[in-house]
Amino acid sequence: MGILNFFKSQFIEVIEWTDQNTNTMVYRFPVQNNEIKMGASLIVRESQVAIFVNEGEIADVFHPGHHVLYTQNMPVLTKLKSWKTGFNSPFKAEVYFINTKQFIDQKWGTSNPIMMRDRDFGMIRLRGYGIYSYRVAEPVVFLRELFGTNGSYETQSIESHLKKMILSGLSDLFAESQIPALDLAMHYDELSERGRQKMQERFSQFGFEITSLYIENLSLPKEVEEAMDKRTAMGVLGNMAQYQQYQAAEAIRDIAQNEGGGLAGAGASLGAGAALGNVMAGAFSAQPATASSTEEQKIACPHCQSQIRATAKFCPECGQTIQSPKVPCISCHAEINANSKFCGECGAKQVTEIKCPDCGAANSPSAKFCGECGEGLSN
Repeated sequence: MGILNFFKSQFIEVIEWTDQNTNTMVYRFPVQNNEIKMGASLIVRESQVAIFVNEGEIADVFHPGHHVLYTQNMPVLTKLKSWKTGFNSPFKAEVYFINTKQFIDQKWGTSNPIMMRDRDFGMIRLRGYGIYSYRVAEPVVFLRELFGTNGSYETQSIESHLKKMILSGLSDLFAESQIPALDLAMHYDELSERGRQKMQERFSQFGFEITSLYIENLSLPKEVEEAMDKRTAMGVLGNMAQYQQYQAAEAIRDIAQNEGGGLAGAGASLGAGAALGNVMAGAFSAQPATASSTEEQKIACPHCQSQIRATAKFCPECGQTIQSPKVPCISCHAEINANSKFCGECGAKQVTEIKCPDCGAANSPSAKFCGECGEGLSN
């Protein structure tokens, strides 16, 4: 009786896997030298796929559900082992459970700056970081290309390789987009989606599907950020001549409030006053030139609405002519605007065509008879 119980314990009757680690991608069921009983239960949970491997060759694939193992639902394994119909003896096979859930919150980031050309700052170095998620979409491809014969496989085993693939693809994407550094923040969503689509083909080579990719931050070197701060400060200051006048006026007020005394104080005040006089003279002398250069009259282009000089003949943005085209008057042949209804020289009405009252045909404004029906035309 004891011997029968021993042999009975060697036969596996229930095959299942409960994931205890959220990062485990593959788990090999520990059959070792044990044999699987024909008619055993195979339990495959949601977000799992079970794959039977016979002597290193992938056999049958089972999706979520409860499966009873017979030759009828293991056609590939039955063929490999050359079982006859109705075979009912225990057998040996490796069983791998593939985790098909999403592996979320995977990090990516630039270990070295990305060199790219920017139209505002020239050559810049860009750094960035974010997260991505992926899942096993093709279990057989994943088992064949990556897993091998290990007892288990976790996300850490492939993390470094996936990160390098993402950085390579995003570096190429940033350079191709030609988005100015100042405008990158407003395109995070678009760049993230385009990056996910770009990565999908690379991930599919390993049986993966990249389900999401997000750019959390793109930053510039400290020197470039300081230059951007200076440019912002200049924009806030506006007219530099007025700013210099304001500074000079503030300095004069401070000197006037200085009650420190004696001859030394008076001498210092005189020296400071002379210096301020030079500053004020320069500031106020610069004002007319600045005003004349910055207050040049502007008009809107009638075609693209861009602001251009009032004296310009062509728009620098769209290339269209600003002045209205000229045509000769139909009566005195003086040059008038093409859309004029009357001539400013002779007062003649600018009629482009005359319709025949009988047949409705269009005729030139100088015609006396209709070219279609021959009826007389009254001009």
